[in-house]
Amino acid sequence: MQVLDISRALTPGHPNWPGDAPFTVTPGARISSGDSVNTGVISTSTHTGTHVDAPWHYDDAAPRLHEIPLDVYVGRALVVRVPPGERIEASLLDTLPAQLPPRLLLCTGQPAHWDEFPRTFMFPAPEFVRAAGERGVRLLGLDVPSMDPLDSKTLDSHHAAYGAGIHILESLSLSHVAPGEYTLVCLPLPLHGADGAPARAVLLP
Repeated sequence: MQVLDISRALTPGHPNWPGDAPFTVTPGARISSGDSVNTGVISTSTHTGTHVDAPWHYDDAAPRLHEIPLDVYVGRALVVRVPPGERIEASLLDTLPAQLPPRLLLCTGQPAHWDEFPRTFMFPAPEFVRAAGERGVRLLGLDVPSMDPLDSKTLDSHHAAYGAGIHILESLSLSHVAPGEYTLVCLPLPLHGADGAPARAVLLP
């Protein structure tokens, strides 16, 4: 079975959202120093690399990560390539089936590896998000770092997703994936009470 990895590799210096804790793995035990095993100590933001947002990330009254059922992140998914533009408009849905799979993954053309954190990127308009929810989407996945622009303080598209019953998966790597239907398996770390978590996401044919 072919497994397509759509997660961003977490490498030293992986660029994070400005102000977020950087990703580091520092040495713990080392066999070369006389220990019986090698271990490492991880430090990072909960929104490093490919990650899910729990609604509590942007709404104090909303569910936290452990309250989201795992079936949101596993099942039928449609990968769609988005034409170039400033943002993803609701008109994109006119080119898609009237009833969509529960998981919609949008490729805007971001590269598989970021040397620097992207300061500008395509993001879904709130109207697109609400319309996608009306067509049956429960999870919206993006190859960009956020549902909203870097300088947004109101996070309109995040809130539109919560209102539409859509969960959020950000910073995917989709440039190597052909458009079409797949089975998504996306397992965030089980961080109890968290606002989000890094995830390993793969597509199955």
